[in-house]
Amino acid sequence: MKTSAPDAAIVPPPLPSSAPATLTPVYLKLAGVAFLWGGTFIAGRTLAAEMPALVAAAARFAVAAVLLLLLAWRMEGGLPRLSRQQMFATAALGLTGIFLYNLCFFGALGQIPAGRAALFVALNPIVTALAAAVILRERLTSRKWAGIALAFVGAAIVITRGDLAGAAQDISQSLGAGELLMLGGVVSWAAYTLIGRRALTNLSPIAATTYAALWGLLFLSMGAVGQLGDVDWSNVPVTAWASVVYLGAFGTVIGFVWYYEGVKAIGPSRASVFNNLVPVFGVVLAAALLGEAILVSMVVGGALVVAGVTLTNR
Repeated sequence: MKTSAPDAAIVPPPLPSSAPATLTPVYLKLAGVAFLWGGTFIAGRTLAAEMPALVAAAARFAVAAVLLLLLAWRMEGGLPRLSRQQMFATAALGLTGIFLYNLCFFGALGQIPAGRAALFVALNPIVTALAAAVILRERLTSRKWAGIALAFVGAAIVITRGDLAGAAQDISQSLGAGELLMLGGVVSWAAYTLIGRRALTNLSPIAATTYAALWGLLFLSMGAVGQLGDVDWSNVPVTAWASVVYLGAFGTVIGFVWYYEGVKAIGPSRASVFNNLVPVFGVVLAAALLGEAILVSMVVGGALVVAGVTLTNR
């Protein structure tokens, strides 16, 4: 559960005066996590061009599941036995945050640029906060509402490429299948976060994520069976296989480990601020590696989304 924050109610102790120096490696790792997660959009875009969405996602989590099992065994001595409630909860995590999210993720990257898709992910905390207010009755202060409004204005600028008036007349010019899929991914991730927050308090982050990945791999594999014949396996390029390894090992497992090291060192609230760098790295890497254009609307809209998220989670 890479963007959820366990033990969110725990307030970290005051840091000693020497903390900035000692915490530099932690900050570098958290920035590295944002870089790795930004890179998933480039790898995902590359892989989506070679494989159907379900096959690509199943390949990603086949790698991730094996590595997570090894990680759980090394760090916690294996996986705990689940109660019936935990079994249903982890299955729900696998369905929402693994199966549905990755179906939307790869489906969108097959149709829209990686940088544009990355900016949509910046809405994750905003949609999660709204869902928590509606479903869990969590209170939103006036500052949070202002942040949500600012983020949605930024998202509207990104989605419409700065042409808000034109989109008002014909929304289909701005909101195609790729954009709708990324919005579906944002909703899926919000559901994943809320389920994890409430249903899995007795499971460690490693155990919860590993079980979710295993469930998700099961669901993805069942869907991918019918698409295996659509892949010309003899002609799958090395870049596609490299993308699978990157997504499974670096984008999922290493990112997960470094993120929770940061949560443990400085607390979930401060660690989550680094997530705002993900769309920034996504846009920059897409321009550098894929030659995608950086539009003025992406810069302005993306900055407003990040500012809104920061204000909401302040």
